[in-house]
Amino acid sequence: MLDGSLTGKVAVVTGAAGGIGGAVAAAFAEAGAEVVALDREQADLSVADEVESFFASVERADILFNGAGISGRRLGDGPVDECTEIAWDTVLSTNLKSVFLCSKHAVPLLRAAGGGAIVNLASIHGLVGGDSDFATHAYAASKAGIVGLTRAMAVHYAREEIRCNAIAPGLIRTPMSRRAQNDPGILARLSDLQPLTGDFGRPEDVAGAALYLATAPFVTGTVLVVDGGWTAK
Repeated sequence: MLDGSLTGKVAVVTGAAGGIGGAVAAAFAEAGAEVVALDREQADLSVADEVESFFASVERADILFNGAGISGRRLGDGPVDECTEIAWDTVLSTNLKSVFLCSKHAVPLLRAAGGGAIVNLASIHGLVGGDSDFATHAYAASKAGIVGLTRAMAVHYAREEIRCNAIAPGLIRTPMSRRAQNDPGILARLSDLQPLTGDFGRPEDVAGAALYLATAPFVTGTVLVVDGGWTAK
């Protein structure tokens, strides 16, 4: 029975200092999980040795939430003909390689626990093309990569009862989306972009989706959009 309880479970949450990661950590803890929080201040999740060292200190894990990530705009992310190489490399490494490395070292722990769940934070920009207001192609590629990796892992580890799913949020009111929150053009479009509320979503909206995917026993390989109707059009 799906009751949303994580009592007795251990959940590793990356990006726990961020708006969405922090909300997920809080939701998991409220549901009864012991939360092991991880953020960039503790380890560079794109560096194999640092990730391996962190997971070596974790005795058990039933859930992994991969929420660490960045926007590369300040580094020059943009349309592919304008995107800088440093932006491309940094965004793909931080957003996608980190999911690979953390999953790589979490799977043996999930296997030892008899199964578990991996929930990866993607984006609607990994599913649909963005117009000029959202033309960050390194970011889109990193999030699309997360979707593909999630589905591949879901198939491969299903027989070990390790479920792998992704969440694709729209515009969520977090520090990362501050540029959009202060952009008059985007604000004027919100009622069309996210018609359910005509506003930004809340980190708690994404956390609710993460809690569902962490506890849904018959769900794997899915991408759950949390976007106020953006991708329904």
